[in-house]
Amino acid sequence: MRMNYQAAAPDVMTAMIGLETYLARQSRRENGVDKPLMELVKIRVSQINGCAYCLDMHTKDARALGETEQRIYALSAWRETPFFSDRERAALAWAEANTLLPQGVSQQLFEEVREQFSEAQLANLTLAIATINAWNRFGVSFAPVPGSYQPD
Repeated sequence: MRMNYQAAAPDVMTAMIGLETYLARQSRRENGVDKPLMELVKIRVSQINGCAYCLDMHTKDARALGETEQRIYALSAWRETPFFSDRERAALAWAEANTLLPQGVSQQLFEEVREQFSEAQLANLTLAIATINAWNRFGVSFAPVPGSYQPD
């Protein structure tokens, strides 16, 4: 690990944990997005960003929630597989568009995603994507060693 950012700036961790706490509360409500889908989104964003620590963490969390190895392995090629529902496909497309921002977020994609999620769910999904992107920035920048994380 290049730097222990948690020790260097504990308030950064407090802020990030605050986002995670909010998202966890929302996942249990009608306007939230279920945890298994959130884990798929976190894995896909972490694949795009090349964050080994987050990939290790979220694949373990997804498996602990019952996700199959087949779907986790195929996630980087989700468009070419029959393994994902329309709702999951919409969330993954939204995650990619909100991670690869220079490509933009089209009106067509917005309309497709909006068919699958309420406005509140879409706002929460977008916050989750922004949050995992932020975590990935810490993971890629400070290079924590993957492998030690165990799901609760």
